[in-house]
Amino acid sequence: MLGVTGLSVSYGLHRALDDVSLAVAPGEIVVILGANGAGKSTLLRAIAGICEGQATGSVSLGGTDLLARTSDRIVEAGVAFVPEGRGIFGDLTVWENLTLGAYSERGRARRAENLARVFDLFPKLAERKRQTARTMSGGEQQMVAIGRAMMANPDILMLDEPSLGLSPLLCKELFQTLSHIRGTGMGVLLVEQNARQSLAIADRGYLLENGEITGEAEAEAMLNDPAVQAAYLGGAAAAT
Repeated sequence: MLGVTGLSVSYGLHRALDDVSLAVAPGEIVVILGANGAGKSTLLRAIAGICEGQATGSVSLGGTDLLARTSDRIVEAGVAFVPEGRGIFGDLTVWENLTLGAYSERGRARRAENLARVFDLFPKLAERKRQTARTMSGGEQQMVAIGRAMMANPDILMLDEPSLGLSPLLCKELFQTLSHIRGTGMGVLLVEQNARQSLAIADRGYLLENGEITGEAEAEAMLNDPAVQAAYLGGAAAAT
């Protein structure tokens, strides 16, 4: 279980997150909804140990404190992060990107098993494992980014705007894949601009506004909430 309690992040005098608490269980997809600038990316980066602000509070995974750890030790503890923009190594091949994801001790221990799982989820990566990553489409590069994170053998996979820049068809395929990842027992914490599709596959959701959690509910309840519809789903009429 990933547990975040009273997490606050400040950049100098600016408070980007204020007393945020949430949880993600194994085999659960949790989505964070919020407007641009609400603090969603800051939240994921703070959990991953790469936030440049001053973070206080508690972040733990299975009873292990993460907040004081460096980013590499957080990966070793079982949290992997796919940032907005993917962050893949464009001049390396698909195979090289994936194997770099298994650099941690826990990743190396199950490298062959995790590689087989990634290729099962993304057959196209198996077909193109020798292809240079920068020559691939945006959707294919996102597959590489997610696959590389999974090679670290995480208990929790965090993704920041994974559908950004993808076509509607590729978005649909992406969310289907995330559902399959949940089926492996991995917990998924998702920040996503496509609120409707992310809630459709999620178990629960949180609303983040101006750095504060203002709501929490089952995903289905959020989909049917008029306030959520108006703010994030294009209005009640679009939900019918």
